[in-house]
Amino acid sequence: MSIFAVRYTYDERAEVRDAVRPEHRAWLAELATAGVLLGSGPFTDGEPGALLVLQSADESALRTVLAQDPFARDGLVAATEVRGWDLVLGPWSTPSS
Repeated sequence: MSIFAVRYTYDERAEVRDAVRPEHRAWLAELATAGVLLGSGPFTDGEPGALLVLQSADESALRTVLAQDPFARDGLVAATEVRGWDLVLGPWSTPSS
């Protein structure tokens, strides 16, 4: 499995985002339970958006998962940046033996 850092940039429709957020967070919770989502959350400054860190077989499979996001489905994600990430240290890393 590869790890990816995904940066969402949201459009300006905060009121629509607020209405869809419960469904979006339920979707994220399902990914976390399945071990796909390692962490996510909105940015606290700058343009509206969020960072998601996910595991996937490859970028194509990851983009298929991201397309299922209620925010993406409703056109609330204006831009998505996907970058492979090499996790070296921290609680998400696998200890070497």
